[in-house]
Amino acid sequence: MSPPSHTAAVQHIYEQHHSWLQGWLKGKLHDACDAADVAHDTFVRILAGRHAAQIMEPRDYLATIARGLVIDRYRRHAVEQAYKQTLAERPDATAISEEDKAIIIETLVAVDKALSGLGERARRIFMLSQIDGLTYQQIADQLQVSLTTVKKHMVRALTECALIMASL
Repeated sequence: MSPPSHTAAVQHIYEQHHSWLQGWLKGKLHDACDAADVAHDTFVRILAGRHAAQIMEPRDYLATIARGLVIDRYRRHAVEQAYKQTLAERPDATAISEEDKAIIIETLVAVDKALSGLGERARRIFMLSQIDGLTYQQIADQLQVSLTTVKKHMVRALTECALIMASL
């Protein structure tokens, strides 16, 4: 008997475990609509993959994917709230279209994700440069590291941001 096709395997996992996943997510998120969205996104991820027939522990696999999606959802919400707060604190009322807001938030989420993969020092150096506007020498003096160290971390941080931006 040949192994089931990828689509058939996803369908089988869906039929057997979708209700469980949605209930599990509802308990975590305390919202049926959010749970349904994340459950849907979880199966979309599995469908986009190619190895559903090889999944031995479907519930563990589903829970792992869903946890990552929930973390992404919380990260996005935190970035969105910070963006809205920053806009509200601006003295001049800037009219930004909903489409532009969505693009800005998507970009901020991507940059946040790129920076979260860096070490603490690289993240701090990037923030001091890009947010606080310090020169590399000022950063080196403040953190008591060499100028070469600052440059190395900035190259890494900017490379990560560029890679993320290229994928948008």
